[in-house]
This record gives sequence, structure tokens and C-alpha cells, in this order.
Amino acid sequence: MKKLAMAALSVLVMGCFAAAALAQNPRATSSITIKGKTVSVEYGRPSLKGRTTDELLGRLPAGGAWRMGADKSTTFKTGIDLAFGDAAVPAGEYSLWMVKGGDNWKLVFNKQHGQWGTEHDASQDFVSAPLTTSKAAAPVEMVTLTLRKAGAGGTLTIQWGTLEAVAKFTAK
Repeated sequence: MKKLAMAALSVLVMGCFAAAALAQNPRATSSITIKGKTVSVEYGRPSLKGRTTDELLGRLPAGGAWRMGADKSTTFKTGIDLAFGDAAVPAGEYSLWMVKGGDNWKLVFNKQHGQWGTEHDASQDFVSAPLTTSKAAAPVEMVTLTLRKAGAGGTLTIQWGTLEAVAKFTAK
């Protein structure tokens, strides 16, 4: 009887873990190496599922923050100091957010990382940089973040639906 109870409990626990894993969106990572150091971004990939980015992101008020993914916050790690325009980002780990400023967006590096959902604490914002936004050539169903090398640094491209936002950076 004791073995049967333990087996039933094990099945129940494993079922709970499987249900929690299925409830989450898939996660993805993009990374590059600059001057022998890794720069990476890890994020959740929600799908539009028939919705549009205008519907979803259009709900945000001016100053509203989007976590650039789903579930756990988007995590940006850099092993080298970077400059996003005038914004200096020291080597370290941050959560990334896009903050709406009317018709334009800015990329925000937050000192807090690993938080769940939309728990954006603006008092922990470290620095922000403007994003260049445009309409994507072809809609993208799932959020896609891509790091690419470019010159003495690189670019971070955020794509979802018809939204495309790009931040350029250089290594210091």
C-alpha cells in the first residue's frame, strides 16, 4: 500500500511539473562574441494567435513597459562594456524592456532580472536607449530577438508581427 501511495504521489508531482512546463511559452536565446566576450539575450516567445501587435502593444499607455517576450523577464547578459548610443551598459546581467514614448520606443536596461511577468520596477531602470522602429517586411508570428555583429559592436533586433525595432551598440 505504501509503495502504491508513493507511486501515485510521484505521478501527481510529475504531472504538475509537466502542466507548468506546457503552460509556458517556448524560450529562445541569441548570442554573439565580441572581443572574446559573450553578449546574449534570453526570452520567452509568445505567438500572435490571430491578434496584431497594434492590438496588443497598442494597449500600453505612454510610459508603459513591455517585457519583450513572455513569462520570465527577458534577460540580457554582456561580458563586455557596451554603448548603445550615449547609454553606457557595463558588463553584467539585466532585464530588458521596451518602454512606449508616444509613437516611439526606447530600450530600457533594468538592474533587476529573473522576475516573472510584467513586474517592471521602474526604480530599478539603469539606462535607456532609443530604438529605431519600422514596419517589418513580412509579419513574424512569434517574438524574435536577434543579436548580430556589426562593425565594432552589433545590433539587437526585436521583431513581432509587423513591428521591427533595432538598437545599435558598440563595444567599449
